Amino acid sequence: MSKSWTWIAPYTFVIMAVLLAGPLLSSLALVQSVSIPYLQLSGPNAIRLVANLLALTIVWVLAFAASQQIPDNGRGSSFLRNLVLPLATLVIILFANKAFRAMGLPLIEQIGPSLFAWSYAIGLLGSALWLTAAWVLNRSALREAFAPSKQTRHQEVQVLSEDEDAGQEKDTEAPSEPTSTAATSMITGGTPSMLGRYKVLKELGRGAMGLVYLGKDPTIQRFVAIKTMRLDQIDNDDKLQDFKARFFREAESTGRLSHPNIVTIYDAGEEADLGYIAMEFIEGTPLKHWARKPNLMPVNEVLLTVATVADGLDYAHQQGVVHRDIKPANIMLTKDRVVKVMDFGIAKMASSSKTQTNIVLGTPTYMSPEQIAGKKVDGRSDIFSLGVVLFELLTGQLPFTADNLSAVLFSIAHHPHPAIQTLRPDLPLMVPEIVDRALQKELPHRYRRADEFARELRACLQSFAA
Repeated sequence: MSKSWTWIAPYTFVIMAVLLAGPLLSSLALVQSVSIPYLQLSGPNAIRLVANLLALTIVWVLAFAASQQIPDNGRGSSFLRNLVLPLATLVIILFANKAFRAMGLPLIEQIGPSLFAWSYAIGLLGSALWLTAAWVLNRSALREAFAPSKQTRHQEVQVLSEDEDAGQEKDTEAPSEPTSTAATSMITGGTPSMLGRYKVLKELGRGAMGLVYLGKDPTIQRFVAIKTMRLDQIDNDDKLQDFKARFFREAESTGRLSHPNIVTIYDAGEEADLGYIAMEFIEGTPLKHWARKPNLMPVNEVLLTVATVADGLDYAHQQGVVHRDIKPANIMLTKDRVVKVMDFGIAKMASSSKTQTNIVLGTPTYMSPEQIAGKKVDGRSDIFSLGVVLFELLTGQLPFTADNLSAVLFSIAHHPHPAIQTLRPDLPLMVPEIVDRALQKELPHRYRRADEFARELRACLQSFAA
């Protein structure tokens, strides 16, 4: 849901316009002289009744839209999301009854006072029961909203892969009591109730590995994002065992990373032919939100953000871990303006379950020349990808574009990137030099370490501030 709630404004304006139009139209001399014999209503009463009923209908449409727009986060928003429609229905029935009794008494007489009273009572009782049931069924979400353990409340949805974003959230709630196995639901393609020790609350969407779930560790009451990968699609037993070994080895190496700018991996496991990784569950916005005009960040903020990403990458590289898929969708800026790099090693894990001809490590437009050539990569590959991100955040466009994937890959491997100063003449003098060095195709000419990249960005930032 938009943080500014601007989607509510059109409904509000229309409701106000309809409510104002009723009295204005009913005061017209032409309307006052008209009556509706069949309905036994005067013109002014008919206009006002129709206006009130139309406004109430729009209120219900607004409530329905709210039930779709409000995020299903397993806490207060989920509680409100499930209560808004029955609550609106109850209010609408109350006001519709008032409108009929004030302006539509002849209609009540035609319907029959007894039948009208019974219909009103049934509608009132039905909506009240609906509201009560929604309250009871979602009381766990209300408890989560007011739970004392506030330290987990700053975390939200793990942002999904840029090219594989599901686009929609689903209302799949976990049962109130955890079950002992999730095998049946996994095989049939449904949402599992448990993955390892984690209670699965709902499906979030699709990421680089497969489906992504919102989970909760019931032992310490911590929310996690759970990224999964199907293992039953590997038909060769030897390949399956080899993949499992690499999967857990990669998860273990990335799980050892402990840095304030890297999303933490808590756990990895296997459940009924489904491999999963449980990781930190964070709130924020991916950098891809600021990668296109007119939403570009200020230059100083771009430099600081990319330098912070480089800090996290340098730490990971010193631990022997290469990201392989640096792109704006995998870099989160939290509400507190903390930079978080996500999905370390995910590209390698995802690709290692495929046949050799299908292996693609990373997103093509951000890949380094050595990735395209299928060579062994090190931290300098991440530096190239981060250079592409820097170029994109500053200009609002990618440095390498073409009509098809093969042409894009060829351009990355052989063509020089555009001179950034031709796209942004207002940039500090050091910026083009930094971008050019980060995007060097030959490894010896590129930054040796991400730490060097970060230092030059900060030096540029200081000169820019001066």
